[in-house]
Amino acid sequence: MQFIEETIEYLKSFDTYIGTIEWQDYAEILIIAVLLYYMMRWMHNTRAWSLMKGLVVILVFIIIANLFHMDTILWLTSNILQFAVIALIVVLQPELRKALETLGKSNIIGGLFYFMQQGNYMMTLSEKSIDEIARACYLMGEEKTGALIVIENQESLARIDETGIKVDAEITSQLILNVFKKNTPLHDGAVTIRHNRLSCATCYLPLTSSTSISKEFGTRHRAGLGISEESDAVVIIVSEETGKISVARDGELERNLSETSLKRLLMHAFGDEKENEAGNAQGRKRRRKRS
Repeated sequence: MQFIEETIEYLKSFDTYIGTIEWQDYAEILIIAVLLYYMMRWMHNTRAWSLMKGLVVILVFIIIANLFHMDTILWLTSNILQFAVIALIVVLQPELRKALETLGKSNIIGGLFYFMQQGNYMMTLSEKSIDEIARACYLMGEEKTGALIVIENQESLARIDETGIKVDAEITSQLILNVFKKNTPLHDGAVTIRHNRLSCATCYLPLTSSTSISKEFGTRHRAGLGISEESDAVVIIVSEETGKISVARDGELERNLSETSLKRLLMHAFGDEKENEAGNAQGRKRRRKRS
């Protein structure tokens, strides 16, 4: 409660501090404001938003109790709040982990450690693999067979593979159709694709914690969005109810894709277009050096 009392006293005598403010203080205020803005944006789509509203109500109640000198209530709240921080960390553990993962994948962090990524491979899929995947998804959509295909990108999906059954087979449309065929041993769960190979089947994926997702989406779409939020994988989802094809990337969902549009999307993400773009970029760098 001492913090609240000091804050109230500071606000009462704020005009005496204006002359002592320097440019470092303005920079600090700006940094804190930006951090609070992004923190509020993050909390808005998680359980933390409801908890924050509850904490605001408690804070208002404490301020009122302090103004009216309700010492017993202040003593009780000061003792209870000592354990509140630990309780919040326990309750919000999944959200905090997701926030740290998002920070680690941000463009700023990626730029700072770019020199460490120079040796990383560029994940690609052959045109044949892309054709087979797109064809299988189209046929499963026609038959309204549900499917969940996770294609690894730069970040490893080894932890997801551990939850499934190893297959390690060449990608063909018939193989994908047989895996997801109803009442077969491998149809439940997701398959992972790595290096032009169908790596594992019956894998379990984390569900999205977003509260903004439409109620019309079932567990399959929520799982696809969940893994796309935690990694840079591209996830193809075929709805068992409607037969429509969707793709989840970076926590966003692209819906109602045709075979052609799915093939084009995969070519852009993993195929020759990606290699051409990289080659063109290197060519431009070489031309600038010559000039």
